[in-house]
Amino acid sequence: MSRVDTLQARLQPLYQQLAAHPLYRSLVRVEDLRLFMESHVFAVWDFMSLLKTLQRGLTCVDVPWLPSSAPESRRLVNEIVLGEESDVYEGVAISHFELYLLAMHKTGASTAGIDALVAALHEGKGIHTALDNCGAPADATRFVRDTFALIESRGLHAVAAAFTFGREDLIPDMFRGLVRDLNRELHGTLSTFIWYLERHIEVDGDEHGPMALRMVSSLCGEDDRKWAEAEEAATFALTARLRLWDGIASSIGANQVLLAG
Repeated sequence: MSRVDTLQARLQPLYQQLAAHPLYRSLVRVEDLRLFMESHVFAVWDFMSLLKTLQRGLTCVDVPWLPSSAPESRRLVNEIVLGEESDVYEGVAISHFELYLLAMHKTGASTAGIDALVAALHEGKGIHTALDNCGAPADATRFVRDTFALIESRGLHAVAAAFTFGREDLIPDMFRGLVRDLNRELHGTLSTFIWYLERHIEVDGDEHGPMALRMVSSLCGEDDRKWAEAEEAATFALTARLRLWDGIASSIGANQVLLAG
């Protein structure tokens, strides 16, 4: 096995916990899905901050331009940025984050929290101040803080590992089947969200996932310390995702009890 294969194998228990998480069984109505999206959108958004950290570190974004020292990794990260930041949906260029917002609007989910965060950042406020004041669900706020703690304290190899092993293709088939069933009941209201989910499975599995694995391998090389730090960062990212799922499941459960009462 290659070193990246070994790392993937060591992370399997966390992948299995995510795939079997009770959150998916708790999603039975469109109201539950809306609550899910209102927190999950923050993970969709901060995924781009991980990616941009990699692009900034592996390519040259300064003027005058100079070639970076990691030619393979810079190509890989630029390919991933193209797909994530400028995909094409119904003939229009759009980032996956903006597509997710569109799906939320069509589903009837509130974008108030994420809109407030983005607006505060546009005004020049720092990420932690923006999080404090945007009204986001607590589980989403904690998830974003964890992501930025990793960005601010780890090397590029560790950021690449968190990015690679904590991707959106972790969402299992069961969840996508539920969304398709709800979509039929709601006469196509969830079609944009389904496209988002299927698109991530497609590009993460066939394109971006293999690229990201090669990037981790390239950045870690044969350095035992870097591989250990990559595993630590990947474990951190997956554990944070489990906590996010725990928080969303708890919110959905509480809301179901409230509605039943």
